[in-house]
Amino acid sequence: MTYVDLGFARVDTDRKRRRGFPEVIYCEGKTPADVAAIAKTILEQDGVMLGTRASREHFDAVARELPEAKYHARGRCITIEKTPLPKNTGKIGVLCAGTSDLPVAEEAVITLEIFGNHVEKIFDVGVAGIHRLISERDRLEACNVLVVIAGMEGALPSAVAGLVSKPIIAVPTSIGYGASFGGLAALLGMLNSCGSGVTVVNIDNGFGAAYAAATINRLLQTAPDTGPSAGN
Repeated sequence: MTYVDLGFARVDTDRKRRRGFPEVIYCEGKTPADVAAIAKTILEQDGVMLGTRASREHFDAVARELPEAKYHARGRCITIEKTPLPKNTGKIGVLCAGTSDLPVAEEAVITLEIFGNHVEKIFDVGVAGIHRLISERDRLEACNVLVVIAGMEGALPSAVAGLVSKPIIAVPTSIGYGASFGGLAALLGMLNSCGSGVTVVNIDNGFGAAYAAATINRLLQTAPDTGPSAGN
């Protein structure tokens, strides 16, 4: 059987083989006891565990069962790395427009790191001071994939797309005044980006963007070398 039936949850113990990464716990809506039981099952199977949208109460319950657990308060994540996943080569860049976007950025960073990626963090480079972004162009171009996070009008991914040749995964955040409609304005702005190659995930979904970026980076590790020197 490729899952463990806990009665209230069926933990997918085959996820890492099928998808490359273990099952991740979305903690919001679950009781602390539920999260602790699922975490213990995942850790026994895969050696690493990530819980997102976790409260301090969720963490306390997990830590009682698994003392090695770590709580990342700003990103609202719980992590355990008993047997870390292999490290991929190359870097994934995580950018955010402003400091208010950091909780979403941290969720992305934590997800990428536990999935075995090296992360280049480039924060507070929004278009209100575009020179801050332009000064980081070399660091951006050195990454394999970019996760670009912004609220307000969501302009940052378009600006980044005009500077670099890398895949861009845009994350709208719910940061902004009333007319931002809880991130809807940023979402629509990113979906209507004039920058080529911008892919958009849901509002505040740092985890989803990181998962996509990690998948792209993992594929790059196994892609055959088709350059002029291949086979020589």
